[in-house]
Amino acid sequence: MSYRKFLKKMNRKEQSQDLEKDDPKSIDTSLTENLNIIKEKTGNSPDIIIRIISFGHDPKVRTAIIYADGLVDNPTINEYLVESMENNVQEKLHGKDPFTILSEKVVALGSVKTAKDWDSLFQSLLSGDTVILMDGKNEALIGSTKGGERRSIEQPDSEVSIRGSKEGFTESIATNISLVRRIINNPNLWVEPMNLGKQTKTDVSIMYINGIADNDTVEEVRHRLRRVNLDSILDSGYIEQVIEDESIGLFPTIIHTERPDAAAGNLLEGRIAIFVNGSPNALIVPAVMIQFFQTPEDYYMRFPISTFIRQLRVLMYLISLIGPALYVAITTYHQEMIPTGLLIIIASQTDSVPFPAIVEALIMEVTFEILREAGLRMPNKISSTISIVGALVIGQGAIQAGIVSPAMVIVVSVTAIASLATPSYDIAISARLIRFAFMLSAAIAGFYGIILGLIMLTVHLVSLRSFGVPYISPLAPFEPGNIKDTILRAPLWALNERPKFLSAKNRVRQGKNQRPQVPMSQGMVRADTKEGDKNEF
Repeated sequence: MSYRKFLKKMNRKEQSQDLEKDDPKSIDTSLTENLNIIKEKTGNSPDIIIRIISFGHDPKVRTAIIYADGLVDNPTINEYLVESMENNVQEKLHGKDPFTILSEKVVALGSVKTAKDWDSLFQSLLSGDTVILMDGKNEALIGSTKGGERRSIEQPDSEVSIRGSKEGFTESIATNISLVRRIINNPNLWVEPMNLGKQTKTDVSIMYINGIADNDTVEEVRHRLRRVNLDSILDSGYIEQVIEDESIGLFPTIIHTERPDAAAGNLLEGRIAIFVNGSPNALIVPAVMIQFFQTPEDYYMRFPISTFIRQLRVLMYLISLIGPALYVAITTYHQEMIPTGLLIIIASQTDSVPFPAIVEALIMEVTFEILREAGLRMPNKISSTISIVGALVIGQGAIQAGIVSPAMVIVVSVTAIASLATPSYDIAISARLIRFAFMLSAAIAGFYGIILGLIMLTVHLVSLRSFGVPYISPLAPFEPGNIKDTILRAPLWALNERPKFLSAKNRVRQGKNQRPQVPMSQGMVRADTKEGDKNEF
């Protein structure tokens, strides 16, 4: 090794030693030194409150209470911490450890723990806990005082509840976990916390039912979350994009929901929920495609109605996917499929339009997408007005100007309405994008192009996985026992087993003979009923 390299190595070693001196890891015994470090680390921020209290009488020990204003519950600090310490200011220590007396007898908080390093101290402080430092002690007491202003529990706007619970998740991870626990009163409902994000230190929790969820899937979720190495986690969407199986595809492989009953239902089937602090959306894994056409209300209604509504949603998705493409293909290549009377009407309407059908479709589809996005981003008071008036004015104006035909406006409008009938926004927006590819294939090869596109789409869907589970399950691979809860919804008393691809060890979810048994016919009366009683009745 040359002398110059040796000097560089020694300089780097000295610099690292200086950084270690400037950035201590352990808490000091001097209260003044500790408070100076806290002020320096937090930039002397005004929201970091430091209160000095003398504890004990013989001798008096200087104690500091530190908390972040806005993240704590102030009444809890004042009533159960400050007042308790002030009331015990005359307590004689008599040689006893004041730190032990403070933690065991004085601090009247539900959860109290200790911290000996600065990383744990700052993590707790900036999470809403209160830190208590004592002069002469190189460790801190951490009291649970999380609170502050939070949004109340409301009905989610994106998942409107027709029948069932009206509660929705909030931005508080503790509140979201408690909402699910209110539904599933089971000690096997396990929660595993962790912190992700090098800068944000965001609280993330995995929730599953031990004994129902597959252990390999749970371990896979843990493994993928441990691999997350991002600076910030501001929403569950950050995590979704780095743990999903197919990150560049159009189809979602992870479900997110704002409804506690939806999360509870998926947990009871053997899935795993991921909660992120600051996000009202819980991630559900693994996901299969048919789930995106289901809602919790499907299980609250009678099965014939639920089955019909599910099949209607799938039909609406197909219309939103290939509706304009079918119109382009028929009017361009397969006019013989149109009844003669209707063909004459369409021909008379398109006679004055200077563009082919594919250009009409692209113009109207792009226009409707612009209107949809504008209505979504505008304030709620005027968004509906902008959407309705814009669609009417632009549609009628385009017809009168001869840019598009009335039939094309009808087709695009029906397609736009059909895309809104899909319960999941993620799966609906995938159809909105793939629709353009189908329109181009229909303009090039007619029905042959549409069929080829459907074949390629099916192959792509079959190749997808969600945490090891085939995306088209239970249709591919075909599992006859799980067909009861797909586009069909069998009676609730017939859903005896959980999906095999989710839980292979605990599949039975209800007892036998749950089918309703009527003991007597409606016209039967008791044998001991008197004739007079019958007449009175």
